[in-house]
Amino acid sequence: MNYSAQDVSAVVCTMNSIESIEVCLQSLRNCGVGEIIVVDANSHDGTRQVVVNFADKVITDPGVGLGVARNLGIAQSQGSLVLNFGSDNVIEPPELEKMIRALSSESLAGVSAQTRVQGNDYLAQSLNTWWQSRFRSGPASVIGTPSLFMGQMLRDNPFNTSRQFSDDTELCERWSLKFGAKFSISDAVVQEVGKSSWSEIAQRCRMYGYSDYENFAQGRERDWSTPRKIKSFMHPLKVDFLQPLARLPLRVAFKNIPFLAAFTYMRYAAWIRTTLVKEKLAGEETNLK
Repeated sequence: MNYSAQDVSAVVCTMNSIESIEVCLQSLRNCGVGEIIVVDANSHDGTRQVVVNFADKVITDPGVGLGVARNLGIAQSQGSLVLNFGSDNVIEPPELEKMIRALSSESLAGVSAQTRVQGNDYLAQSLNTWWQSRFRSGPASVIGTPSLFMGQMLRDNPFNTSRQFSDDTELCERWSLKFGAKFSISDAVVQEVGKSSWSEIAQRCRMYGYSDYENFAQGRERDWSTPRKIKSFMHPLKVDFLQPLARLPLRVAFKNIPFLAAFTYMRYAAWIRTTLVKEKLAGEETNLK
């Protein structure tokens, strides 16, 4: 079946996103999407006042996790396709068309786009190099935001609300096991606004580290074997350091070693820190009982 932008319901979750939300939502309007749904976590920086000028529906997020927030918007969507879109993402009409075309022509359950940031400084160049070397167009077992899914399938089988940051991974793995669903990274490119500072990169690593904790904790509940646990623990080193280096030309790889090493270190540090905090809380709850 052939779809168009009018068939797309865009779900955007926000929390104090004033620096990027207007250009984000304006880009969706320029693409001609059929519906924009904003799920706002009680922003206090003026975000809410901006989104009412663009969104067809504005829903209040209770602030208990990204999975819950996304599901609130997805449940209210009407489109044949649902686009999970970051409040810092900006997309051009031809790029959305690429995502729609890939989803409808390849019988996929979902597709994602490739992300880039603007800028010529070391961090911007390194971040874009990392993205290009890690997330290549083609079949993928897991896709992340921005992602386009078949709408009814997503409404019937939404995100796991117990997940804070690893909801994309959990959903793709669950759909693959249950439905044999297939996913792909398209050749569409989406810009990310204001995310090339060390503080923003550290925040990204904190989210990845929390995601690593969630996946590993769930694996332990499923009685993962020792080799499977080792594979999980080695995942950040593989995908964020070794794999990009192996894929890059020697000169480019050498230039990006400091960035890739710092990124991998911050991700592991966040994983370990989250594990220690969660185990401490679990121990305190056990003692109270």
